Amino acid sequence: MDFNFSEEQEAIRNLADEVFTSKAGIDRVKQVELSDERIDRELWRELATTGLLGIALPEDLGGGGMGLSELYVLLEQQGRHVAPVPIWQSALAALAVAEFGTDEQRTALVPGVAGGTTFLTIGLEEFGPYVAGDPRTTATEAGGRWTLAGAKAVVPITHVADRAIVSATTPSGAALFVVDLTADGVTVEQTQSTTWEICGNVTLESAPAELLGPADGSTAQWLQGRVELALAAIQLGVGSGAVQQAVTYLNGRMQFGRPLATFQAVNHQLADCYIDLEAMRVTLWQAAWRIAEGQELGTSVLVAKWWATDGGQRVVHRTTHVHGGMGVDTDYPVHRHLLWGKQIGATLGGSASDLARLGAQLAAGVEVVA
Repeated sequence: MDFNFSEEQEAIRNLADEVFTSKAGIDRVKQVELSDERIDRELWRELATTGLLGIALPEDLGGGGMGLSELYVLLEQQGRHVAPVPIWQSALAALAVAEFGTDEQRTALVPGVAGGTTFLTIGLEEFGPYVAGDPRTTATEAGGRWTLAGAKAVVPITHVADRAIVSATTPSGAALFVVDLTADGVTVEQTQSTTWEICGNVTLESAPAELLGPADGSTAQWLQGRVELALAAIQLGVGSGAVQQAVTYLNGRMQFGRPLATFQAVNHQLADCYIDLEAMRVTLWQAAWRIAEGQELGTSVLVAKWWATDGGQRVVHRTTHVHGGMGVDTDYPVHRHLLWGKQIGATLGGSASDLARLGAQLAAGVEVVA
């Protein structure tokens, strides 16, 4: 395995850093956070114009024709800048449509995401503990039409998304469905998360839906694994950005006549951050490499997810701690990294859930990848 970025990936990383640096500065993020929508439309258009938004989508649908690894490079940079735009939600929903949808579904939904004119979202979580197994939301077919019954919790950006890709259980296994969030039988209760993101609890009562691909469990598993790695990529960026801010602060903050960065206890805290970040990095790119090479994923995705959940939260807590009182000042930027880190760490189950699901995989004889 070679975890060094290719020339194309380096170019994407540099371009993404340039865009986020110029369009997602602290003052701009504060302004967006005070808006009703809490999404930076200007940044969203810039990401679309530069081709970054559709980097992993097929070229014939307006995308860049590259892969998941390139998308994860973009998401890591987003995490570094804690930029308030729903990249993973729209991009991975569109990627699922591109991968499994009919020609009609693909042409109707994917180009708008690549062009920045359409928002899609993903609903995988349900109420209660996040455990291994099929969704409790059920799908029923009658006369060639599907309807869904159940509820999806904290579905992102339901206030702007046109459609949601949701998981549900059919008689033959879990499957993915396209749901119009404005359709009869669909009720959305908007909620406010701890970060920029506005989410919604979605109740489905005989809600019309379009099947996306086969109903044999493969599509739901495909999407969940890629979402989990997307969260790991963002978390890696969030942690790296928090450490960068801590280093800048500690080098400039004087105590007893010398910079705080020279204190041994502080160095130990940052050394622990480095260890966690490197573990997060190597497990993320190992899983991404296996996807790119078409290899069996084994336990690699859940291992990366657990490191992002567990190690990522340690990093954002340590960096907040070394900032002292400034770390908890909501006018100081590092608090956003703490909030993002905590929310990502609770998405699709926390660290205890990750370990429980990992144990279930091991008990089922899934290949160990460490």
